[in-house]
Amino acid sequence: MERRQLEYFLAVVAHGGFTSAARALHVSQPSLSHAIATLEGEVGGQLFHRLPHGTELTPAGEALVRPARQIARDFATASASVREVLGLEGGHLDIVSQTSLAVDPLAGLVAGFLRDHPRVAVRISDPDRSTVEHLVRTGQSELGLLNSTPAAADLDGVDLREQELQLVLPPGTRAGTAGRPVTHEELAALEFVTTPAGTSTRELLEDTVRGAGARPRVAVETAHRAMLSPLVLVGAGAALLPRTMAEDAAAKGAVVCEVEPALRVRARLVWRRGPLSPAADRFVRRLGGDVRNAEPESGTAQESR
Repeated sequence: MERRQLEYFLAVVAHGGFTSAARALHVSQPSLSHAIATLEGEVGGQLFHRLPHGTELTPAGEALVRPARQIARDFATASASVREVLGLEGGHLDIVSQTSLAVDPLAGLVAGFLRDHPRVAVRISDPDRSTVEHLVRTGQSELGLLNSTPAAADLDGVDLREQELQLVLPPGTRAGTAGRPVTHEELAALEFVTTPAGTSTRELLEDTVRGAGARPRVAVETAHRAMLSPLVLVGAGAALLPRTMAEDAAAKGAVVCEVEPALRVRARLVWRRGPLSPAADRFVRRLGGDVRNAEPESGTAQESR
């Protein structure tokens, strides 16, 4: 089994067919088909169902996807390590992040990193319909940024600084006395746009309002965190947002208030155990992580999902 065969296999998976994969790889379709057929011969079974309009993974193909992705990432890490020693290039930094965390704190962290390592190429992706943890576990992304979670036995990580959430209200809202923070009791009287049950911000909202003797009133629930601010701006309800997102909403007309006592969440950067690429290793160390002596997570996390 060769690296090239696995790369071709993953390309067919990603593009859903041989023709599109060959085009993306800049190889001829017969060469791609021959490489996949050879790989199927080596593993002893078909990896794809050949359909009139594309391909579909067989059970054997599905079983190969995760180890193939990890092998491909291990090759890339080893190659990047050698190139780093030889000083040939700066390497790549590959991070998947929840949408709100990509705005703050990830944007600032990446900007600081690039000031010191301007030759590193950075790719930041969104988990879309998957989860950050899954994309890191399966090797589709080397690093993952998410709201701090309970310890994951198979992922190492480092907690980042806490973020204070602010109350963001639709334009024109008159919230209490000007310049006065909003109390937890006042939060209980508002309708919110928020993330689904089980997410860190939703749980914080529920715990806060429950502590004031009420239940949160949810006007809109969405898994798309990037929709929270636009929904507030069109008057759908209030939201609890990190300071940077709140400031952006304020610039577009939203009313922003402090909350007293303050509400805070914590982000966490995670990665698979084992060697990281030089760029990822340096990024982690800037944040206080030590991948050489990483130990199992010890319950330092304070929020869930």
